[in-house]
Amino acid sequence: MRLLYSLLTYLLAPLLPLYLLWRGIREPAYRRRWGERFGWLPADLPRDGIWVHAASVGEVQAASGFIRALKAAYPDRPLLVTTMTPTGAAQLERLFGDAVRHCYLPFDMPHAVWLFLRRVRPRLGLVVEMEFWPNLFHQLRRRRTPFMVVNARLSQQSAQAYRRFGRFMEGVLGCPSRIAAQGKDDALRLLELGAPGERVVVAGSLKFDQTVPASAREQGELLRQLLGASRPVWIAASTREGEEEQVLDAHAQVRQAVPDALLILVPRHPERFPRAEALCVERGYAAVRRSSGQACNADTDVYLGDTMGELPVLYAAADVAFVGGSLVPLGAHNVLEPAALGVPVLVGPHSFNFAQIVRQLLEAGACDQVADAGLLADAVTELLEDPERRSRMGRKGRELVEANRGASGRLMQEVKLLLPE
Repeated sequence: MRLLYSLLTYLLAPLLPLYLLWRGIREPAYRRRWGERFGWLPADLPRDGIWVHAASVGEVQAASGFIRALKAAYPDRPLLVTTMTPTGAAQLERLFGDAVRHCYLPFDMPHAVWLFLRRVRPRLGLVVEMEFWPNLFHQLRRRRTPFMVVNARLSQQSAQAYRRFGRFMEGVLGCPSRIAAQGKDDALRLLELGAPGERVVVAGSLKFDQTVPASAREQGELLRQLLGASRPVWIAASTREGEEEQVLDAHAQVRQAVPDALLILVPRHPERFPRAEALCVERGYAAVRRSSGQACNADTDVYLGDTMGELPVLYAAADVAFVGGSLVPLGAHNVLEPAALGVPVLVGPHSFNFAQIVRQLLEAGACDQVADAGLLADAVTELLEDPERRSRMGRKGRELVEANRGASGRLMQEVKLLLPE
């Protein structure tokens, strides 16, 4: 089965440059460093160190505290972090500067993976969340390189899809030295797919360990002054294709009850910023892009968050936060970021990527789940008009985050078993 998979990767290989060119139309960074995508790495990359793979922005952000713990525990070991996206690379640079080396993880073709591992020769590999690369995993096992999948989560929907591949998935899951699941439900699904029971542990979610820099809170307070200290503000963050329309519909309903309400709209991907602005204009909203530096005055209806790495600042400037990817069936994005800042959380019906965390937030009274744009508008309006409930939800969210910290420490215990100091 893996041989068929490898053959398919080679059959698709001629399309990969076209894919990179297509992505590069809106994100120019995709036009650069193609050699790394096919295993041709810079000659000065560190060898014999610790390698962490974090696919994109969310994974880099989630793993940031864990990466710091690795650097502290193994100061003499070089640390390499790979991503799949340029936005993930940019986030890594913002967080760590030149203290951590970066390259792109090659496409999962046998020769590209072989070139990558021959050049890097990691003493330990750590793959963040559910990034399953059959050829990469196979070659790591053949080289007897210890590696662990950390912060692993597996929704019921994903588990059902993987079950179609039966023994193939059993072989893939049999490669890691450890699989550290976020929760018991994730661990059970992994075991049902064939992961060896003695290698699966429950370590909690790294997302609870994310720290919010004091500077983000301070910048958020400053931004709020610029947006209007007394003006009601809600944020729709990490919105995806098909969600901006629903969010703007909801904003129209909110403004019927709260006429001076301001929406901070933050699309998930930078290539969609122009489309989001065009939607605002089409619907008659006065929109200001954050990157423009223009003032947001009383006539501004929508403040478009079109910069990278500033989501915590934008959350900190809002009274209520809706987390996108959840009004459309994409499973939602990180609901803990606003909760950690003490901002009440709203999420749509499709939250399967964060099912356990959303359940915890709901049970704690820190989150409301809404079925559609109309109910989103009702929930936003209610919270904007009820500062006492808003404060209570925000406090409950902060308390939940603090109570569930510690995944980094548990993962470090597993790391030290695989790579003694």
